[in-house]
Amino acid sequence: MRKLVTVFAGLMLFGLAAQAQKVTGIVKDEQGKGIDKSTVSLLNAKDSSVAKLGVTSENGRFTITAAKPGSYLVSATYVGYAPVYSKVFDLSGSGEVSLGDVVISKLTGDLKAVTVTSKKPMIEVKADKTIMNVEGTINATGSDALELLRKSPGVLVDKDDNISLAGKNGVRIYIDGKPTPLAGADLANYLKSTNAAQIEAIELITNPSARYDAAGNAGIINIRLKKNKSFGTNGSVNAGYNIGIYPKYNGGINFNHRNKGVNIFGNYNYNNTKQNNAFNLYRTVLDTIFDNKTTMIFRNKSHGFKAGADFFINKKNTLGVLINGNISDNTFNNDSRTPIIYAPTGVVDRILTANNQNDMSRDNVNFNVNYRFADTAGHELNLDADYGFFRNDGNQLQPNFYYDPSGNTLLSQVMYRFIAPTDIDIYTIKADYEQNYKKGKLGMGAKYSSISTTNNFQRYNVSQLSPEIKTLDVPRSNQFDYTEGIAALYINYNKQLKGVMFQAGLRMENTNSQGDSYGLNTDGSVNKGSIQTFKRNYTDLFPSAALTFNKNPMNQWGISYSRRIDRPAYQDLNPFEFKLDEYTFQKGNTTLRPQYTNIFTLTNTYKYKLNTSLSYSHVNDVFAQLVDTADKTKSFITRKNLATRDVVSLNISYPFMYKTYMAFVNFSGNYTKYTADFGGGSRKINVDAASFNIYQQHSLRFGKKKDWTAELSGWYNSPALWEGAFRSKSMWSVDAGMQKTIFKGKGTFKVSVSDIFFSMKWRGELDFAGQKTIASGNFESRQLRTSLVWRFGSNSVKAARQRKDASEEEKKRTQGGGGLGGN
Repeated sequence: MRKLVTVFAGLMLFGLAAQAQKVTGIVKDEQGKGIDKSTVSLLNAKDSSVAKLGVTSENGRFTITAAKPGSYLVSATYVGYAPVYSKVFDLSGSGEVSLGDVVISKLTGDLKAVTVTSKKPMIEVKADKTIMNVEGTINATGSDALELLRKSPGVLVDKDDNISLAGKNGVRIYIDGKPTPLAGADLANYLKSTNAAQIEAIELITNPSARYDAAGNAGIINIRLKKNKSFGTNGSVNAGYNIGIYPKYNGGINFNHRNKGVNIFGNYNYNNTKQNNAFNLYRTVLDTIFDNKTTMIFRNKSHGFKAGADFFINKKNTLGVLINGNISDNTFNNDSRTPIIYAPTGVVDRILTANNQNDMSRDNVNFNVNYRFADTAGHELNLDADYGFFRNDGNQLQPNFYYDPSGNTLLSQVMYRFIAPTDIDIYTIKADYEQNYKKGKLGMGAKYSSISTTNNFQRYNVSQLSPEIKTLDVPRSNQFDYTEGIAALYINYNKQLKGVMFQAGLRMENTNSQGDSYGLNTDGSVNKGSIQTFKRNYTDLFPSAALTFNKNPMNQWGISYSRRIDRPAYQDLNPFEFKLDEYTFQKGNTTLRPQYTNIFTLTNTYKYKLNTSLSYSHVNDVFAQLVDTADKTKSFITRKNLATRDVVSLNISYPFMYKTYMAFVNFSGNYTKYTADFGGGSRKINVDAASFNIYQQHSLRFGKKKDWTAELSGWYNSPALWEGAFRSKSMWSVDAGMQKTIFKGKGTFKVSVSDIFFSMKWRGELDFAGQKTIASGNFESRQLRTSLVWRFGSNSVKAARQRKDASEEEKKRTQGGGGLGGN
């Protein structure tokens, strides 16, 4: 079968090549030197629309293939040089047209009055990552970070807001190149409190090199927050209003001042959200059915901010400082009703109602000091020191009322209060160095990070007379302290050979962790005599390698390999048993081991547009959430290491542009197989599943001044397998919006409707250890969203060289020096 597919693909490529005609040439500067990586565009002569795009090689050579005969011209552009256009020429459909030398000249004169305007493509597919440019996207208006991830190509967010990428869980979330320590509900709530107005782009990196942290078997998702890059003094103000079931508000301001010596920047955003969610859980345990239906109201008030400065000491040295954070207050109100049914007769025995309220505050602040040295000989040194903290507080009141089958007579009641503060402190120091070596690039670096968490959980029995009268339930209260230190070294080398680019790297990480679980005294203080402790110390090697066959730039192939790790989240290690409600418990697993993944990927880029990747991943010691039975009728939630997991993923993407119309289509499919045995019978898991995701986005500029833009986007997730247990149903969504440029180009007004058909309704089924579960739900996904942005100040630049320097400084700051989050 594989041979047949290969032959068929080859015939298709041969057929396309036979109908094409090549245009060749060399882009040179005024001294006759070939210019590497300049952009070459093949333009239709009749309207100057782009027919094909190309990039020059090291000696300035380019080859562009035209698909059909016609009249064309070629343009060549490069940073700091004036664009140049060839004469119009005709292509007959066969043979080769050589344009010879295409000479471009450096820009001269005073450019302070030149305003640079550009529009990024909605999706950029690069060799190592896919970039979703959120800034300026109409249908991103009023969204939060978690909703944007839900819409991103190849990303799946399940019923518990767990995130997977390319069919694999274990993805690591980065903010501005820095990994966040949050996981599970904490991560989901943090992303929900981050407004889309703060986000510039989302980067999906499925196969990172040795320069990156080894954590994340599915790869890395980096959320890049906005930073103004223009020279002079400038900024913007934005405001938004959304309405679904409840109204929502957001607004913010962005400020920047930049000259040759310093760049001072900052922004602030406010988000006020009230959202409705529905959650249903139908469980059958032995002879009892629990038919739970819950309505959840989520309220969020959050403040996001960023401020910093880059000091350009001279052309080689830059010193920077940065602070960013998010301060939020959240409230969850759950109205829950659970008829408890005797399964053989279908008769309701009693009804449980639980109207919970959870008041939470989630504060995160990060500080960074960075230094960069770079010279013209290719030497580059980046140093970063970071400190960040998270302060999460929760205060939950959970009343439980049992009624007779009619729902009118109260049989009994019990009330609990849970107070659960969590403190996380993160210290990181790292260094990255890079230089030219034997006609290639040699990189090396070191990093040490330390994470300290304190999780205090106090459960109180509340008096029926007043919620304020409470007694600490000592056996069900706990404090869990966890520390984890990771020391890393890496080396990486890449070199361009004749027709082949190769990259190889090795990363070593030592992990030293300790968990201490304590009971509490009656006054809430820690009982040091009740400690349960576990310690771990292990060292791993993580090799990576890649080959890119680029002799023919119009048809490039690549193959890569990497080994990665996923360490258990601290919440999943705490041995204390938490009571979620009268019939549901959750407990960590101190024996939970890291899971390791080996990833092999084959890629192809055809004519700089059609991007295809095929990957295989083998995961050992997979950990997944399982719902087991305890005391017959009670559910017991924990995480265990499943034996193995194999994933085959296929991703195909294609961007299209014609005049003012832009489109992007992405297909992502995967096949997953889980194998595990916890004692045979119903406790044996041997399941496989295939699923796919389709994402597409279209935009069209129109109007006399092309100041109107329409956008349509949508995605579809097929039935899938969640964490080796839940089988989910399909889900899809369509968004549409319009944008108008106003205030003489200084303002933008956007209006959109999300999930037009209200189709984002999820459903999953589980059958494990004698318990059958059907879970389903939806949220306030269909909303009318509006936003207004006004830009002020100067967007001018003084010189093209300064634009290039600004770009390099931004790349360094957001990627932690030379790489996303560094190492």
